[in-house]
Amino acid sequence: MSLLKKLNNSISDIFSTLFGVGYIPFAPGTFGTIVTFLIWIVLPDYWFYNPVNKVIYIPGQFLFLLTIFILYFFGVFVTTITEYKLGHDSPKIIFDELLGFLISVIFLPKTMVIAFYALILFRVFDIAKPFPINKIQKLPAGFGIMSDDVLAGIYTNILIQILIRIFPKFFY
Repeated sequence: MSLLKKLNNSISDIFSTLFGVGYIPFAPGTFGTIVTFLIWIVLPDYWFYNPVNKVIYIPGQFLFLLTIFILYFFGVFVTTITEYKLGHDSPKIIFDELLGFLISVIFLPKTMVIAFYALILFRVFDIAKPFPINKIQKLPAGFGIMSDDVLAGIYTNILIQILIRIFPKFFY
């Protein structure tokens, strides 16, 4: 095996498993989501809606969307490579949890309560795979790996957006 191929496999494995977290023997997806939650904590506040001032920072939201867009295609690339090594939709591949959780919290206020609900709901949608998540995961290679979590993140975000409007005091 050439050095370039080994290096490429190693780099894709590192990212696909979120720096090895995917190798945890039980609930690797949940641990990947928890790691992403910890990353979310250090994201700049201006990437999120501020409910106190009722301010939406358009440049920050744009950067967040751009980051998600880039992470999706990067994730498709690295998870496709890693899937050939670890097997179809291996539970060790958890880069998709990173993207799914970030989609769960975009356009929402940056509060610990909302992030906690997003973490729980995202895991429920990702594990239960309601329609059409169960169908979209069958897309080929990295597209299936990444897209089902994108949809689980969208479901989570929409549900939290609705709940915030119905029960705002429950979230702030």
